[in-house]
Amino acid sequence: MTTKTYMAKPGEVEQQWWLVDATDKVVGRLASDIAVILMGKHRPTYTPHVDTGDFVVVVNAEKVAFSGKKWAQKQYTWYTGYPRLRSETAAERREHKPEKIIVDAVRRMLPKNKLASSMLSKLKVYAGTDHPHQAQMPEPKELGIK
Repeated sequence: MTTKTYMAKPGEVEQQWWLVDATDKVVGRLASDIAVILMGKHRPTYTPHVDTGDFVVVVNAEKVAFSGKKWAQKQYTWYTGYPRLRSETAAERREHKPEKIIVDAVRRMLPKNKLASSMLSKLKVYAGTDHPHQAQMPEPKELGIK
């Protein structure tokens, strides 16, 4: 008797919605747990070439934590198309775009292929406690604790 390997097909997997509270969670630990859920690696039916992940809604993004002195020392840089790079510290980014801290951390932990954009589109990050996804009935999940 031989066993067969299960390969999921696109649209075959039922996707769930999870609600994560980011209050006082370390960014790296939280982002790695979110990336696992977005890729679908928490399921026994994980298939690398199919998007089998779930939706994740993150609230209280402005209350995340960094370890060490990263609020002052961590630099985010980007290229605008004009000469020179733009940069800002993590503390500056928290003031005007706190959602982008979590989105960038998760984006860099996803695979670098064509599925990454569809996986990242299932991540919804909000600075406050309110979010417009109550109709999907997201279940609370505790992530980023070690």
